[in-house]
Amino acid sequence: MNLNFIDFSVLDILDIILVAVLLYYIYKLLRGTVAINIVVGIAVIFVIWKITQALNMEMLSGILGYLLSGGVIALIIVFQQEIRKFLLMIGTTNFSSKRNFLNQLKFLQSEMNAEVDTDTILDACINLAKTKTGALIVVERTNNLDFLAGTGDAMNAVVNEAILESIFYKNSPLHDGATLIRDNSIIATRVVLPISDNPQIPARFGLRHRAAIGVSERTDALCLLVSEETGEISYIKDGGFELYDSVDVLRKKLHADVMT
Repeated sequence: MNLNFIDFSVLDILDIILVAVLLYYIYKLLRGTVAINIVVGIAVIFVIWKITQALNMEMLSGILGYLLSGGVIALIIVFQQEIRKFLLMIGTTNFSSKRNFLNQLKFLQSEMNAEVDTDTILDACINLAKTKTGALIVVERTNNLDFLAGTGDAMNAVVNEAILESIFYKNSPLHDGATLIRDNSIIATRVVLPISDNPQIPARFGLRHRAAIGVSERTDALCLLVSEETGEISYIKDGGFELYDSVDVLRKKLHADVMT
């Protein structure tokens, strides 16, 4: 019996390593986003499509093939911001400087999150909670929130404890709505958020809570909310309340989620 072994060279090993690294960073880019469900759905359809092809089920195979072609277009639409950022990085990268190139590659680790001063944001919430001043702060992660920023008043200010407290001061004209933070900058105030219609939300929670849950259901944004009735700080992520035992635990949790 003759055994024919597949030719395996150093280039093949390098090819496998590069593909593995690419898949790893794609996973990091997608992790924690609502778009991951689209990728999983397309992967499932792809597996079923291959099975139908192997079984010569031509009609079902053809239908799934059309669905997959549409899935590619959906991915392009969902990740248009990331694709644009990647192409812009490639076009402006100085490849003569290895350090500069590696620094620009950090967008794969979600550069939008890397510099957010979570300590300052949380400290502002703690001070607001002491006076039972209502507040709603939305921190952008990988999903672009320009469609929400346009509903409020544009602002370009570095995250600052005093500025955040003054925005939500009861007599301030900016205290209504949410404040949106991106790249450690306050980019918009009085932002109107989508209200969640989840019937499981307890009746005791008002519009601020429903708005925070609503935006976290549709995007991967993080929300810090201060109740003006109780002074409690709520941390909302992925459409639900994140429980914590102490402020220190919340501080660590918030920092870890922003950096993920």
